[in-house]
Amino acid sequence: MNTLDIRALRLQLPHTARPVLDGVDLTVASRETVALVGESGSGKTLTSRSVLGLLPAGAAAEGSVRVVGDDVLTMTTGQLRILRTSTAAMIFQDPRAAINPMRRVGDFLTESLRLNARMGKDAAATRAVQMLEAVGLTGAALRKYPGQLSGGMLQRVMIAAALMGDPALILADEPTTALDVTTQAEVVALLGELRERFGTGLLFVTHDLGLAAAISDRVYVMYAGRIVETGPAEELFARPRHPYTVALLDSTPRLDAPRGRLAAIEGRPPSLREELAGCPFAARCAYATDLCAQQAPALLPLTQAPDPGPAAHLASCHHSDRVGAVGRPQSPSPA
Repeated sequence: MNTLDIRALRLQLPHTARPVLDGVDLTVASRETVALVGESGSGKTLTSRSVLGLLPAGAAAEGSVRVVGDDVLTMTTGQLRILRTSTAAMIFQDPRAAINPMRRVGDFLTESLRLNARMGKDAAATRAVQMLEAVGLTGAALRKYPGQLSGGMLQRVMIAAALMGDPALILADEPTTALDVTTQAEVVALLGELRERFGTGLLFVTHDLGLAAAISDRVYVMYAGRIVETGPAEELFARPRHPYTVALLDSTPRLDAPRGRLAAIEGRPPSLREELAGCPFAARCAYATDLCAQQAPALLPLTQAPDPGPAAHLASCHHSDRVGAVGRPQSPSPA
């Protein structure tokens, strides 16, 4: 059983002409890191928040979002509270916005266990010290206020907070955006180590393909609320088969590429106030034909195997055979 299993997730918001999430399928296994990548506004954060039942007001959801077998979309308020404090946890991109600056780190870390798990003060403090040490800090951080810690140290505190309830799944939503490059690398390495040590599944949401290549086992590429390509990270970055994935890679700085102007993706994503009849990327795609504008392509395996399995390479493109004609030499270099 997968730690996370999203099937046919469709999310409609008020006053929009089309769903913001449209038929999303995504899985994360235990001890697996899965990256969800795409431009801003593609639906990445909404997908991750749906795992915790954090849906926008007025949202209508269809499909299923199962965490360790339980469907989040059918949970009661009490069940959601248990989910968010023990089964799954989220690491947000800006640690300073996620923690109360007027409270000590120790109070922040222990509050959930004391209120929801009915754990005593001393036991909760002991657990907090253990988790701080797991992320490379000491128990002295319990007595600190957030303003006394650097951005990298605060993000380690947020990772420790995510581990407090011994979750089966961690959702990391752009967790390195507010950090410098050196600290980014440290946090990415730490997340990989903790995944193995605690046996969690990790969904890593990012727009940075270099980070996705560095940390993930598998990758999902999202555009306009749909998964347009997915597969093992090494294979997907070496041989992308959807024009959007190719465009993202071409616009990513590479240390092994000749110096020159970075490519840009022409146009802009479709508005939520516009209905889509065909492929959502057709208006920006160099491979587009009349078929692309009329019929949305299905997300299909790129091999003819009868049972491609969860690690299969899939793409939703009418012309994936043409897109894959020229491969890429290697994964993008982390910035």
